[in-house]
Amino acid sequence: MRARDLPSAIERFLLSPFSLLLAVAIAFVLNAYSLPLTDVDEGAFSEATREMMARGNLVSPTLNDAPRHDKPILIYWAQAVSVSALGVSEIGFRLPSIVFAVLWMLALYRFCARHADRRTAQVAALVMALSLAVGFVAKAAISDALLNLFIALSMFGIYDYFCAERDGKPAGQTRRLLFYTYGMLGLGFLTKGPVAVFFPLLVSGLFFVSAGAWRAWLRAIFFWPGWLVFLAIVVPWHVAVYLDQGDAFFRGFYLKHNVNRYSNTFEGHGGKWYYYLVVLPFVLMPFFGWLLAIVGKLAGRLRRAPLGTMRGEGLFERFLLIWFVVVFAFFSFSGTQLPHYLLYGCTPVFILLAKYRPDFERRWLAYMPLILFAVVLAALPEILTFAAGKAGKPFEKTLLDGLVVAFSDQARWLLPLLAVAAIGLALWRSLPVWQGLLLAGLLQAVMISAIIAPRVIGVTQGPIREAAQVARDAGGTVVAWRIIMPSFSVYRQAATPTRVPVEGELVLTRTDRQSEVQALLAPGLRMNNLYQKSFVTLARVEREGQP
Repeated sequence: MRARDLPSAIERFLLSPFSLLLAVAIAFVLNAYSLPLTDVDEGAFSEATREMMARGNLVSPTLNDAPRHDKPILIYWAQAVSVSALGVSEIGFRLPSIVFAVLWMLALYRFCARHADRRTAQVAALVMALSLAVGFVAKAAISDALLNLFIALSMFGIYDYFCAERDGKPAGQTRRLLFYTYGMLGLGFLTKGPVAVFFPLLVSGLFFVSAGAWRAWLRAIFFWPGWLVFLAIVVPWHVAVYLDQGDAFFRGFYLKHNVNRYSNTFEGHGGKWYYYLVVLPFVLMPFFGWLLAIVGKLAGRLRRAPLGTMRGEGLFERFLLIWFVVVFAFFSFSGTQLPHYLLYGCTPVFILLAKYRPDFERRWLAYMPLILFAVVLAALPEILTFAAGKAGKPFEKTLLDGLVVAFSDQARWLLPLLAVAAIGLALWRSLPVWQGLLLAGLLQAVMISAIIAPRVIGVTQGPIREAAQVARDAGGTVVAWRIIMPSFSVYRQAATPTRVPVEGELVLTRTDRQSEVQALLAPGLRMNNLYQKSFVTLARVEREGQP
């Protein structure tokens, strides 16, 4: 093949189904079946599902035998189905997220194909699959892939309803769209509560009013058969959990994890109004520069869409932009801020990037954020070595020393490859920008899934998995002291309460807190270490002088 024909071959590959399959295999699946569950979130969701199945109570999740009110039930049911088929394993708990992420991607593809074209749909699906944050939630045993699927499906149903009203479609078709949308709202609510309904209602209201279609919006809002569908999905489990627990879930979830989480900082996850301005480049990496490159083109398109009319150009883009801005603004003023919250508003960004993909314009602006990110990754071994030398706390020092060793192998020369490739693609002036960035996205996904994640998770979670196996083989009662690692309970397949141990029990604690546990033991008792590695210690409490 001649060099000048290579860009055409790359385009054919990127627009073929094989590129989507490759993106899913690398970003969603690679190593999801083998890497240890991460704490706290993956471990907490997985252990709650395991305990729910072990107790035979499919209504009220618990975590280490204490009620867990963080989320509604749907993700636990999905994980329970998967674990029933695949067993208590990493892939058993993660498979639902992989499946939901693929469905999210396919829904995005179909929506773009309806309202744009198939080339745009293909590129949007690739951008989504290869974005850094999507890759993380797609292979994590948490609820975010499922929630993003239902938020996206709800929003897609809303815009389809708008188009049906605008185009004068038969009443039967608009009613079917409303039934469908309310169904998605109900499933989203059963996944994460009010947030799955709040954003679709607010975004749809702003959009319909801006398009002069407020009457159509009111007809949708007061479509009582749709609300019956919503209630039929949501109410039965809420009644069941009330009968099982009383009002504990309602106080714990709706008051603590919704109202209080928004107004106050939870678990140290506070931020500033500019938090998501800093986070957005990493969430979209390697495509943030792509977004910068198309801002002017997108702004020009929106100026041609006059407010207050259901006709005219730019309505599709306006809907997508309102969707993103509402999510971005809402969480920017939240008391609790986490990077993955922004994903609820990133589906429209994936579509806008695909619709306004740059060919040869603003090339270096499109590539520069990726190059800077890749340079940081290339310097990661040196950064870790420097941080380890500065660490003062024993826990931090132990982790960083472990990471330094983990990245001292072939990773030292593998990590710079992304920076070299990014610079090379930027210099390849005959290759369209969007194609080069998608190729870089595939390489970034390989770098994260095959090089960085195994080393980081191996150091931070590997000892927990090993300690759990030792504890399971040793048998007896196991407790934890000042260490929050729910994945330990998953691997041990038994709940691990937190308290001071007594004679004959095993205790899991951080290595730097072993002396603290010893000081709390009754006189004449000592800790006999069964396992100690990195920051993890597992010991049996025995009588002094006992062999």
